Amino acid sequence: MDVRLNAWVRGRVQGVGFRWWTRARALELGLVGSASNRPDGRVEVVAEGPREKCEQLLRALRSGETPGHVESVGEQWSEARGDLTGFSER
Repeated sequence: MDVRLNAWVRGRVQGVGFRWWTRARALELGLVGSASNRPDGRVEVVAEGPREKCEQLLRALRSGETPGHVESVGEQWSEARGDLTGFSER
C-alpha cells in the first residue's frame, strides 16, 4: 500500500543543491513527488510510494550526508493521493 510522506527540512538547505540531491534519492527509490523551497528557509519534501521506500528517503534526509546542513526534519504521514507524477524541484 502506498503512502504520502510530507517532510519539512530545517537548516542550511537552500542554495546548496539539497533539492537536486533529494530528487536523485527519491528517483532511485522509485518515488514520486517534489522538493520545494519554503519562504521560511525550509525545504518541503512530498513523496509518495511504498512506505518502506518513503522511510528510506526520510532516513537519507536525516543521514548527515546531504548537501548543506540539516538541523531537523519534521514528518507527517497520510494515505497516498495518487495525484503525483515524476519528482520535481520547485
